[in-house]
Amino acid sequence: MRLGYFSMPLHPLGRTWAETLDEDRKAVILADELGFHDAFIGEHLTDQHENITNSLLFLATLIHETRQIRLATGTTNLSQQHPVLVAANSAMFDHLSGGRFILGISPGALTSDAEALGILKEDRNKIFAEAIDVILKIWELDPPYAIDLPDNRFKVTTESTIDLDFGVGILPKPLQQPRPEVVGTVVAPFSKGVIAMGQRDFHPLSANFLLPQWVATHWPNYAQGKEAAGAVADPADWRVARTVFVADDPGVAEAYGRDDENSPYRFYYSQMLKKMRKLGRLELFKTHRDQPDDEITLDHVLDKLVITGTPASVTEQLLAFREEVGEFGELVYAGLDWVDPTLARRSMELMAQKVMPDVNAALGEQA
Repeated sequence: MRLGYFSMPLHPLGRTWAETLDEDRKAVILADELGFHDAFIGEHLTDQHENITNSLLFLATLIHETRQIRLATGTTNLSQQHPVLVAANSAMFDHLSGGRFILGISPGALTSDAEALGILKEDRNKIFAEAIDVILKIWELDPPYAIDLPDNRFKVTTESTIDLDFGVGILPKPLQQPRPEVVGTVVAPFSKGVIAMGQRDFHPLSANFLLPQWVATHWPNYAQGKEAAGAVADPADWRVARTVFVADDPGVAEAYGRDDENSPYRFYYSQMLKKMRKLGRLELFKTHRDQPDDEITLDHVLDKLVITGTPASVTEQLLAFREEVGEFGELVYAGLDWVDPTLARRSMELMAQKVMPDVNAALGEQA
């Protein structure tokens, strides 16, 4: 099982933007030093807590500060940019990074972003589907492209201006051929979108704020999509994110990971709980669909979704989690605000140097 990194990221108000951006960069640099396989970074335009506005721009600052880690948008919000921009900028990033690029995609869920862009009343899921079709066509076709797909608002051609001798009218191709890995974040139980991912050979990343029983619903749908495309699903392609804190001392683990008033894990899930309640999506935190809303407290959510403890305890919990959801190829560690930088760094170190080797040793013994 590989180890990955994912950060939305989410910071408390009152910290300077320069400070939080620096901290987010240091987390990815540390992940690279510790041998994490990849780092997914989220983006929003209008959220003061999640203050990376363009994940590709942020990740570009890390190309020459990292050696081996794959740099992934987590996600590029495809309803918010013309697909020509996404295709061209992603291709350039792939070359700049020496082929270490992963394109993580989603429609873009934040309604205030959509309002600011004037697309609040648009079907952003439809724009997303149209955009990814065009991006892949740009990477697949030669100029002048003449992309005019049925029921797709994006028409792309350079037919009237192309000059091959002069070198204009030609969109760039990525370094990785036929294309970089495409990863879609899955945030809904029984997601139908993950079926389409399987059909198109995109790879799913199950969100860290989903209960294990809902995470387990993703793989059968992905396998169904792969089967419809005449292929067999490989568990190595499934990433599952979890919110984990590891400490040398069990008391510190429990306090920082769950109980202390200043715990970044408590802050993260208090924010997520408020967001999902406002969006009418509390079912993500429910063990059954008819569970009363008033039972979905912060402590309930923390108990269900935060894995915390010493390396031995976290190893045991992760193995139990895998037993519940099934085989997957990568555990994606959720990065939060560094309230205590020493503890935050130590957790990542223990995760890479103790927990994952022990998890993989146990899985090897079971095989």
